[in-house]
Amino acid sequence: MNRATAANDILAFKIVTAASFIESGSDLYTRTLREFFAGDDEVVSWLARSWEPEELQHGAALRAYVEHVWPGFHWPARFLAFVEDYGRLCTAPELKSTRALELVARCMVEMGTSTLYRSLRGYARDPVLRRITGLIYSDEVRHYKIFYRHFRRYQRREGRSRLRVGQTLVKRLLALRSEDGRCAYRHLWDFALNRAGLSLDASYRAFSRDVADVLNRYGSFDMTTRMTLKPLALPSSVVDTATRLSGPLYGLWLNAGH
Repeated sequence: MNRATAANDILAFKIVTAASFIESGSDLYTRTLREFFAGDDEVVSWLARSWEPEELQHGAALRAYVEHVWPGFHWPARFLAFVEDYGRLCTAPELKSTRALELVARCMVEMGTSTLYRSLRGYARDPVLRRITGLIYSDEVRHYKIFYRHFRRYQRREGRSRLRVGQTLVKRLLALRSEDGRCAYRHLWDFALNRAGLSLDASYRAFSRDVADVLNRYGSFDMTTRMTLKPLALPSSVVDTATRLSGPLYGLWLNAGH
């Protein structure tokens, strides 16, 4: 890796640093989820023994990359400020009303992260970053499958309507484009080279457009669409049609709120 060349990629800095914060703070969400699923030993054990350690490992790898390529960024202090802020989004009242619906929301988070890391792997010119993001992408797809399996188990018990599942799905998709990313961005934006005179809000909107461009260029419309629609248990013909239209639909999601 040519560190000087990598360091000039300010968009990579912003994406990787934001991701390092969120991944490194995953223990906050795990604690809340474990309490929410108390009594379900299978879910609680997997969260504690697999999901949390792997998410924290992602955060550690991304942090190490940030500290190596951008040593002037004081990651520990910035992360502490982020955790205080992010903790407000990781409380029980923020969870969905039932276990099946919360698992739908978790599927959408894993869909979003797998899409991000797949796209970042395609965007990255540094082979080290491509390697890191490729490994994380594989983990996130596997996490999606496990959350989905548990969703199906709870859905058989709860029988939530397709409309209710869809509402939860859409709400979480919109949150992916606002709450989590914005919270992380708030604690890093002033370090990177910034467009002159931009406020935090304007800078975040510009960053969101840049990320949307990366996702459009390097993401998989088909994969994202199928992962998004899977919890709805739609007929295969409907899913196939939606997948053929996934380009425009994907663009609408990416540009929501811009």
